[in-house]
Amino acid sequence: MRNGLSVDVEEWFQVGAFERVIDKADWDGLDSRVAYNTGKVLDLFGETGVKATFFTLGWVAERNPALIRRIAEEGHEVASHGWDHDRVFTMTAEAFRADLRRARIALEDASGQRVIGYRAPSFSIDQRTPWAHQVLAEEGYSYSSSVAPLVHDHYGWAEAPKYAYRPVAGSDLIELPITLADVAGRKITTGGGFFRLFPAAITDRAVVRSNRDDGRPAVFYFHPWEIDPEQPRVTRAPLKSRLRHYSRLGAMAGKLRGLVRRHDWGRVDTVVAAEAERLQ
Repeated sequence: MRNGLSVDVEEWFQVGAFERVIDKADWDGLDSRVAYNTGKVLDLFGETGVKATFFTLGWVAERNPALIRRIAEEGHEVASHGWDHDRVFTMTAEAFRADLRRARIALEDASGQRVIGYRAPSFSIDQRTPWAHQVLAEEGYSYSSSVAPLVHDHYGWAEAPKYAYRPVAGSDLIELPITLADVAGRKITTGGGFFRLFPAAITDRAVVRSNRDDGRPAVFYFHPWEIDPEQPRVTRAPLKSRLRHYSRLGAMAGKLRGLVRRHDWGRVDTVVAAEAERLQ
C-alpha cells in the first residue's frame, strides 16, 4: 500500500519551540539553512527513489525560489504550510484566508505547480477552528493534512477521525490526519521529534498496523532541520524546548533512509486520490 511521505519545509528558527524567544522581525538576519537541509533531503529521496510532498512556508518560497523549482522538477509535490508558521487557532477566519492566499501565490510562482494541499503549522486545525476546513474548501484546496487525532501539549484533536474523511458537507475537500503510533499506551505522531527520540520500530509497527490491519495508508512527516546537527543553538529557549528540538539530530538521516526503504511511500496527493475513491 502506498503511504504518504511528507516534509514540512521551514527554517530551524521558525518552529513553535522558539516562537517566544526569536522575534519574526529578526528572521532575515539569522543563518538560513533551509535550502541546504532541504537539498540534503532531496538527495536522500533521490538515492532511495521515492517521491514526497513538501509542505512549504510561503516565507521560505519567496526567499528560495530555486529550491522550490528543484522540488517540483524532481517530481515531488509542492504544497502549502501557510505563510510564516502562525498557528491556525491564533487567526480569525479572514486572517487565515489571507495567509493561505499569500502563501499560495509565492509557492505557485516559484514551483510552476498548482498548489492543492495544505498542512497547518503544528497541526493547528482543531476544535478551536470550526471554520478552517470551510475556508480551505472555499479557497479551492483538494486536501488538508492538518489534524493530529490525539492529546498533546502543543496540538491535537482527540475526537477527530484517525483516517481520511470529508470535513465539509457538500465539498470534495479531504482531511488526511497524521498517523499515530502507540508508546506504552500513549498516542504519539509518526514523525518529527517522536521519530527521532524513539526506536524506528515504533513507526514501522504503526505503518504496518495502518496498512495490514486497518487497510489504510499511513502518513509520515519530518522537517529538513531535523537532519542538521550543525544548526545554531538557541540557549535562551526553555530546557524542554531545547531537548525536543536538538535531541538525536545526528541520527535522523540514517533512520529516515531505513524507513523509506522498508515501506512503500509516495506523494500525499496520490494517497489522497486513492482515499477519495474509497470515500465515494
